Amino acid sequence: MSGHSKWANIKHKKEAADARKGKIFSKLAREIMIAARAGGDPAGNITLRSLLQKARSVNMPADNIERAIKKGTGELAAENLEEKMFEGFGPGGISVIVHALTDNHNRTTADVRLVFNRHGANLAQLGSVSRSFKRKGQIVVDAGKVEEDRLMEIVLDAGAEDLAREGDRFVVTSDPSAHNNVVEALAKAGIPTESAEITMVPDVYVAVTDKAQAASILKFIDALEDLDDVQNVYTNLDVDDALMEQIQAEA
Repeated sequence: MSGHSKWANIKHKKEAADARKGKIFSKLAREIMIAARAGGDPAGNITLRSLLQKARSVNMPADNIERAIKKGTGELAAENLEEKMFEGFGPGGISVIVHALTDNHNRTTADVRLVFNRHGANLAQLGSVSRSFKRKGQIVVDAGKVEEDRLMEIVLDAGAEDLAREGDRFVVTSDPSAHNNVVEALAKAGIPTESAEITMVPDVYVAVTDKAQAASILKFIDALEDLDDVQNVYTNLDVDDALMEQIQAEA
């Protein structure tokens, strides 16, 4: 099995999230609340079940999770949030999809547009970028925790599509409908996961080898992710591990 999951970029996203735990908890709570509108029982709500697994992987407090579910089901008062998507092209021509949850579309649009303008990026029509991405389940496993052959057997039996070695990590990709089966199979086998989420995976990655350009793109992505209303930012950026480490060391 092979693939282009790009651990360097997954790691950058994870480290950025770790640096702002409070904000990531707040954003996850919003997603959980939206998902719980379709039912507060994770056994019958695959989206909620996936988000709960993601929340636990970042050690989100149980009280926060329970409160978010109750807001979604109407047991507690909550703001009226709606999803909003933005698509465009960032520095270096990379493709960008921005997923937001907001109670004020005008504010969110203005904030996202400002970040795009400040970084020399351009917003595009909906569909112009997302048609080159596919929704996938993505799980990251420390390669030191399991043998590749054993991991491959477990994830394939559970319905995974792909297993890629990315440095000292394995990245497992699946159709969203099989994602929870794969996560549960790994848990049953006693194999810990570093992250597990439904994400947007590009059909083709764009390799960026110039350090200044890569740093500029990463600053742009961080600025988007730092917006309160933005939940996730997906790109087709491909930066080499060594270059990513140089940029982070100089930041």
